[in-house]
Amino acid sequence: MTRILIIGAGRSSSSLINYLLKHAVQYQWHITIADANKKAVEDKIKTYQSIAEAVEFDVHNVSLRETLIQKADFVVSMLPAFMHVDVAKDCVRFGKHLATASYVSPDMKALDAEAKQKNILLLNECGLDPGIDHASAMKVIDEIKAKGGKITSFKSFCGGLVAPESNDNPWGYKFSWNPRNVILAGQGTAQFIEESQLKFIPYNRIYTQIETISIDGYGDFDAYANRDSISYKEPYGLQDIETLLRGTLRFPGYCKAWNVFVKLGLTDDTYKIKQANRLTYTSLLNSFLPSGKQSVKEKLKTFMGAEIDAEVMNKLEYLDLFSDKPITLVEASPAELLQHLLEEKWLLKPGDKDMIVMQHQFVYELNGNQKQLNSSLVVIGDDEVHTAMAKTVGLPLAITIKNFLTGQFKLYGVQIPTVKEIYEPMLQELETLNIVFKETEA
Repeated sequence: MTRILIIGAGRSSSSLINYLLKHAVQYQWHITIADANKKAVEDKIKTYQSIAEAVEFDVHNVSLRETLIQKADFVVSMLPAFMHVDVAKDCVRFGKHLATASYVSPDMKALDAEAKQKNILLLNECGLDPGIDHASAMKVIDEIKAKGGKITSFKSFCGGLVAPESNDNPWGYKFSWNPRNVILAGQGTAQFIEESQLKFIPYNRIYTQIETISIDGYGDFDAYANRDSISYKEPYGLQDIETLLRGTLRFPGYCKAWNVFVKLGLTDDTYKIKQANRLTYTSLLNSFLPSGKQSVKEKLKTFMGAEIDAEVMNKLEYLDLFSDKPITLVEASPAELLQHLLEEKWLLKPGDKDMIVMQHQFVYELNGNQKQLNSSLVVIGDDEVHTAMAKTVGLPLAITIKNFLTGQFKLYGVQIPTVKEIYEPMLQELETLNIVFKETEA
């Protein structure tokens, strides 16, 4: 019997857990799910008690982590990204395979040689973005190259949004994944290639330098550049490409309104405001504005100038930023205070559905002609628990774990789903689960 350990059972793990549980009897797996909320896990595995167990997990308890990993054959880390390396080091030390949905960090990459030497798989970037984006992009890239085509431009965009039928707030956004990552999104300088030139967009301009992306049946979206697109030249085999850009999608108007928080400094997470509970959100807003006798609204309009309009003000008013809503956190960074407010206002309510939107745009030359191909994906969640985000993060990871454990591929060391042995069976099975890309060519 193969023993699978899943560490972390948060909002993005429901589909992963369900998939592995449903296949456990067939493949003779025993699944241990370790999470801080043991009771919530027990509720999820009620009908699978013969093949699954819940364990209360404390991320600071090194001894417990080591003990659990030693008992496992395959470890799945659904912890925050910065915690993966400690788990990975344990896995390499104890000879256990590991899978995560997070980006390969330098510390993770440093384990590659030892893992290969010990025939240990360290699978990373196998969720949605990164994950499905890699797999679906490489499928098209390999197909174009097989025809003799040369790709000159590749742009890739992804967004975790709220489905149109559940879109009942002016921001067009609700949390379906880690809220902290949303608050801190875009920080750092975006780097990409445009017409063979390096391009940089610093954080203070990231939400103003946007482009419009259209998806058939769903309209237009705002797209802003991700931090580092250039590093994907090598894994995608696009060393000579002229344009390479990866970006994030939001509903129109979101970026313009979010830029108010960036410009004010409300997304800063580098310091704490003490006795924050003595403030209201209006007084917090005022504390970031120049002094004057105007109202907070008028000060904000003067401060932002042409960058603010009635639509932006409507979004800010929806958040109760001008209603003297009290702050309840005692000590927190501006980013944490903003997150605390938004977690209340952007909550997926019972029955709400989220939406994943992804689009790859390829321009390539074939037989002397220039062609364009768009590959688009839209996934709608079932409800506030079985979300599109959980499906698209958890299912590719779960499918690839199954494929490895059943011998469909044998790769070791640090791997991401850019190789055919991983991405081809993953995409084929995702299609059977209604995660399907639609390709249009011009």
